[in-house]
Amino acid sequence: MDGMPQPPSPAGSDELDAIDAIAVELYALPPAEFTAARNARAGAAPRPVGVAVKRLAKPAVAAWAVSLLAREGQLGDALELSAALREAQDDLDAAELSRLGGQRRALVAALSKQAVALAQERGVAVGAGAREDLEKTINAAVMDAGAAAAVMSGRLVRALEATGFDAVDLAGAVGGTPVDGTTLAPPPSRDDLAERRARRAAEKALREAQHAASEAERALARVEARLGKARERADHLNERLEELRAEVLRFETDAQAADAEVARIDAERAVVASTARSAQKTADSARAAVDDLSAG
Repeated sequence: MDGMPQPPSPAGSDELDAIDAIAVELYALPPAEFTAARNARAGAAPRPVGVAVKRLAKPAVAAWAVSLLAREGQLGDALELSAALREAQDDLDAAELSRLGGQRRALVAALSKQAVALAQERGVAVGAGAREDLEKTINAAVMDAGAAAAVMSGRLVRALEATGFDAVDLAGAVGGTPVDGTTLAPPPSRDDLAERRARRAAEKALREAQHAASEAERALARVEARLGKARERADHLNERLEELRAEVLRFETDAQAADAEVARIDAERAVVASTARSAQKTADSARAAVDDLSAG
């Protein structure tokens, strides 16, 4: 049975690089193939490389699946979120921590499913216990810079677990050269944190200003749409009013002509009526004369 990994014997940097390169190749193999391949590589390698390779421990299924995810999956997204989480924690930004915490849990769950699927494609079953270790390990990589370095080394031997934001225990977690995250970027200084707070405040102000500008633009578009409809209606009514005014003018002209015609005919009637009266008087006088002659 393979034991826990031991530090390699003292060797030069080239030999250490060779050990780590062989370790990466071996940990890329399915766990069932690891021991035979390790022994073969150890036997073929010069000392002390062969001795160190022989000491490489067989990876747990969860650790192997995480290394597979680091090589072929989307673990980089989780590590990008990791940096944001640590920055938010350094700044004591509770709102940002809460938001990123929700993203972290969703991302860890999605990446765990992806790792299980990648393992199944290679004929490796991931049991319930291994799945739990898998999620814990991915979560640890998100929460801790050292764990992230260990996972991304591709030489993970055992599962990792994070408790809050405490450092993750990496003892015996990596085959080959130990990885503790000390080569990663140092924690942000107080001045860096102040600068990041100022930048986030400025970015927040920019987002709010952009949101307000967008709202104002939408409000302006709505008002302009209403204005366009109002103008269209006003133009229609004014056009109709001009038509009605022209029609009223025609009616006024026709009415004036009709009034003039009425006046002319009324004057003509007066003349005709006077003539009719005179003719009637003449007729009445003639009738009276006839009546007188008839009586005599």
